[in-house]
Amino acid sequence: MTLRIDGLSKTYPNGVRALNDISLTIAPGMFGLLGPNGAGKSTLMRTIATLQPPDRGSIRFRDIDVLAQPAALRQVLGYLPQEFGLYPNMPAEAILDHFATLKGVPAGERKDLVGGLLQQVNLYDVRKKSVGGYSGGMKQRLGIAIALAGSPKLLIVDEPTAGLDPTERNRFLNLLADIGEDVVVILSTHIVEDVRELCSQMAIINNGELVLQGVPKAILQEVRGRIWQRIIPRAQADDYRKRYQVISSKMSAGDTVLHVYSEAAPGDGFESIEPDLEDVYFHRLAEASGGRVPVEA
Repeated sequence: MTLRIDGLSKTYPNGVRALNDISLTIAPGMFGLLGPNGAGKSTLMRTIATLQPPDRGSIRFRDIDVLAQPAALRQVLGYLPQEFGLYPNMPAEAILDHFATLKGVPAGERKDLVGGLLQQVNLYDVRKKSVGGYSGGMKQRLGIAIALAGSPKLLIVDEPTAGLDPTERNRFLNLLADIGEDVVVILSTHIVEDVRELCSQMAIINNGELVLQGVPKAILQEVRGRIWQRIIPRAQADDYRKRYQVISSKMSAGDTVLHVYSEAAPGDGFESIEPDLEDVYFHRLAEASGGRVPVEA
């Protein structure tokens, strides 16, 4: 039940090249698609979801030629876009029943399906409350319930935790983790923690191009022993960026924590640290951008 994407490219009429020859193979389980805002993630998600055609390339899911058979793909697809609309004056129960109807769930099965999904996303107790009064996290969980109606075999969620508070984010990630292993789940995000905590497969996309694909544990091996850290006064940060290959910097108690990439010990007070997925992410983005990194990550 593998999803195969081959040579996918898309340039918009305004000349923006959103995708450039993207090829990915995605097996069942959680797949994390990382990239900064504007990297092309949402374009790729919309294309897989048959909402827009590519300029060239192919997509196959199971025995479905996605571009030639969009209706067949939609029968097994669940999609939670980055932004989605809900009827604010309707209760969650009625909204979910409506979408289950649109997905072809028989009338005799909808009540049990709606109740079960609302239990799964922890919204059953507020099922009769108008969604206009829901928090952002509650709306996201309802969105997942909508996407799961009809038992999809391919689930796409685009930036699902952006803007959620830590409690709602953890609740939402736990919900995604509970989805069956026989489903292909694509989590598109710019939040490295989401991928680190959930995904057994991942890729990084930047400026419409595939930067990296692999298994997170194996990917970490490429930078092990090459990430070095030093804490410096903030006023010295620009000087250090000129002298070292800084891949990320962040504030801590008023000082700046620098991470640099170097195959040999850089000296000057830098200490070797055990890398995490964020170091790989920033290293690969810096490489793809000619060494430029955010002033403060």
